[in-house]
Amino acid sequence: MSQLNISDQVEDANRHFMITNENASGGTEARKHNHCNKTITRKDDLRNEFKRALLTNVYGNVTGTVTGNVTVDEDALEDLVDLVPDDSEKDLMQEIYSDALIDLPEALEAPALRFRLLTDDDLSKLPPVEWRIKNVLPSHGLAVVFGPSGSGKSFLVLDMLQSLAIGCEWFGRKVKPCAATYIALEGEAGIAGRVEAYRNHHGATSPNICYVAQPFSLLNADDIKGLAQAIQAAGTGDVVVIDTLSRAAPGSDENDSKAMGQIIASAKMLQDLTGGLVLLVHHTGKDSTRGMRGHSSLLAALDCAIEVKRTGENREWLLAKSKDGEDGASHSFKLETLRLRTDSDGDEITSCVIISNQSAPAIGKKMPTRESNQTIAMAALKEPLSKSEDLDKDGAPQGSPCLRFDHALAIVTPLMPAEGKHKKERAKAALDGLVKNNVMGLKGEWLWVN
Repeated sequence: MSQLNISDQVEDANRHFMITNENASGGTEARKHNHCNKTITRKDDLRNEFKRALLTNVYGNVTGTVTGNVTVDEDALEDLVDLVPDDSEKDLMQEIYSDALIDLPEALEAPALRFRLLTDDDLSKLPPVEWRIKNVLPSHGLAVVFGPSGSGKSFLVLDMLQSLAIGCEWFGRKVKPCAATYIALEGEAGIAGRVEAYRNHHGATSPNICYVAQPFSLLNADDIKGLAQAIQAAGTGDVVVIDTLSRAAPGSDENDSKAMGQIIASAKMLQDLTGGLVLLVHHTGKDSTRGMRGHSSLLAALDCAIEVKRTGENREWLLAKSKDGEDGASHSFKLETLRLRTDSDGDEITSCVIISNQSAPAIGKKMPTRESNQTIAMAALKEPLSKSEDLDKDGAPQGSPCLRFDHALAIVTPLMPAEGKHKKERAKAALDGLVKNNVMGLKGEWLWVN
């Protein structure tokens, strides 16, 4: 193999075919006369065949840019003459070869475009968002259900999966039936009891859910591939639940951006392999008002986040984030305890089921409304944040401008619609509310927009 300029290829190949034609010149004229009645179709077929072979040869050996030198197998160029099955047709070679060479530079200089630019009309023809649970849970992507320990999030997720697998509405919302896999890494000993309780209460459970109770790590590529293979074989990859994220990433520092980035990449790898939705069950931090535990890059990567809250016996799920759904939508529920049987010591074995509780007062956070204190605070901080040169402070997403909390408080306080002595109190409540609603992030003394 050697480096040849396109023009060198042309000259070398022309020289080769001229020599070939001279060697065959003794019978060329007679053969031309004998074949003068060959059809135009045959000539066009030969021309197209030759062009394809020439372009394939060059394309197949191009390295680097198309405007510079290319690597070409010279012997392969010479072998192209073998495309002509009969010496009588070699007089067509020069014409055919010249046509091919005219096409060659244009083809090399205009490779297929990698990106397609869409117009408004193209966008209007794109398929709409597909939902598993209408306006709540998408059919594809990455989602999280999070809440403090004891909030009932695992019971809620199991109830959700049964509704999806059976094809019945979930809290009055339409569902698209599917098959699912539940990886029980926390409380796996109780999963059988939860399924039994659901069956006793509702009369049946769906066979379209498979369960995994073996150890699994999102940090192990072999585990991801092995799990995906098992799910594909069972055909239960529409929704894959990992309960919980912390148990699936043992030893990982969830607050570290690099570690969280690896977790997100691994979850997306599993989602790519299974082709549906990966749903992570996750915890809140010590301060549950600050949202889910760990680095804020997790929330940014999600297509959907459902928060589970509890006040006494009253519980609520709330759509904290949905790219195309109803942010802020919520629904109250309660856990009802069911007696299953007695154990060998005569003690009762119990579990719980989810019961919709529409009469309960809402305890979930609401999104800021127009002209609310939170909206005023956001508008006031927009320009200072855009001009801030403090980036990536204390776990803020990469490239995010940050403000010190005290600085932000000083900006917002004068704008609060309250008496002077209450302005600062209202400003602080507005900023805390923005953080609570995951509109803004806060760590240490630094504040940023999510």
